Amino acid sequence: MANAIILPMTGWLANFFGRKRMLMAAVIGFTTASIFCGLAPTLPILILFRIIQGATGGALQPLSQAVMLEAFPPQDRGKAMAFWGLGIVVAPMLGPVIGGWLTDNYSWRWVFYINLPVGLMSVLMTRWFIFDPPYIKRGNRGIDYWGIGLLAVGVAALQIVLDKGQEEDWFQSRWIAVLGLVAVLGLVAFVIRELRARDPVVHLQVFKNRTYGAGVFLMTVLGFVLYGSLLLVPIFLQTLLGYPALDAGIAMAPRGLGSFLMMPIVGTVMGRFDPRKVLAVGLVGASWSLYSLSRLNLQAGYWDIFWPQFIQGACLAMLFVPLTTATMDPIPKEEMGNATSMFNLMRNLGGSFGIAAATTFLFRRQQLHTHLLGARVTALDPQTRVLTKSLEAAMMAHGSDPVRASRQAYVSIWGMIQRQASMQAFVDTFLAMAVVFMLMLPLLLLMKKPKHYRGSGIAH
Repeated sequence: MANAIILPMTGWLANFFGRKRMLMAAVIGFTTASIFCGLAPTLPILILFRIIQGATGGALQPLSQAVMLEAFPPQDRGKAMAFWGLGIVVAPMLGPVIGGWLTDNYSWRWVFYINLPVGLMSVLMTRWFIFDPPYIKRGNRGIDYWGIGLLAVGVAALQIVLDKGQEEDWFQSRWIAVLGLVAVLGLVAFVIRELRARDPVVHLQVFKNRTYGAGVFLMTVLGFVLYGSLLLVPIFLQTLLGYPALDAGIAMAPRGLGSFLMMPIVGTVMGRFDPRKVLAVGLVGASWSLYSLSRLNLQAGYWDIFWPQFIQGACLAMLFVPLTTATMDPIPKEEMGNATSMFNLMRNLGGSFGIAAATTFLFRRQQLHTHLLGARVTALDPQTRVLTKSLEAAMMAHGSDPVRASRQAYVSIWGMIQRQASMQAFVDTFLAMAVVFMLMLPLLLLMKKPKHYRGSGIAH
């Protein structure tokens, strides 16, 4: 939540305090909060410093992205974003492995302590190599207190609704309904305020650029599908296929491997192809990978999971790199910090919407399929009677009396219905996400052809 609140303000904070100072403060704050998380004697103190971690860490990604985009000429931004994205891909692959090893061999507190040497090195490198461009200066700007307040209230309320909505049956819960109303009113008031303020905390005028607006919307939908599917696959593996947590993590690795191998290739060829064409290939490939997952059944093996995951990871590299490059191509350097802040915020919010939508859709489809399958399993159905008798015989062969065996047979049949209903629900959810990817294709027509890729002849 703290991350989502601080993200849109990152560009304003960088302009107010200076980007170099802001980066150093964010790294120092994140590292210090990590140390105190490891030292925390109670859960409330741990939660407090985790909030500080989120608030300070939220500024690092958009600021580092803005620095990379400004450091390279427009025609080389694809390559820069590809190598920048490698860090985003490698970290989730190595993080759980290193964290698990530290927890097993030392203590969970070392998961936080390990940030200290990384933080110190980051502070030194920022001090030595990062410099504020001439247009980053505080000047005589005022502080938009109303904008900051409305943003904090609106985003915080929205995050709580998305995180707790499914648990509380959404708007059947009064407090979720109230928070939803607060989120809508707060964000609408924030937009009105920012469009009229003399010194807005978020420059919404950047959305007047058609390419940027379409790109941010595409990134929102991409976050929606990406985080939703990222949540579903391990749940499917552990609950229906019986994978242990470690095996489920290994089965998820091909996605990161595909991105890791494809990102440098995409970055190398990005300057020679229209990013919109690369995006189209990535959308079709990602849709196909989700369609492949929707064809799975309860007898699926490891390789049935491996290839769709690997291809999806490769296609994500063909989405993130060109989408970032094309979206930021028309943005002037003076607005880059603000643009990257909103870009990353909408990706995170899209992910929150995706997780909420995926869990809700999965739960509702499971209810539907349970009802449809259960309606066919009756005492009048010959196949049901045969199955019941065979299960009763099997239970009695293992020592159960007839009454107990009959009860166990009914419980087993109910379990079969639940598993099949859950499988059908996962199939429906993966298929729906595949359709969402395909529906994104027409949005590419809203994006203008980038001016700075080498195929346009401007790179000379």
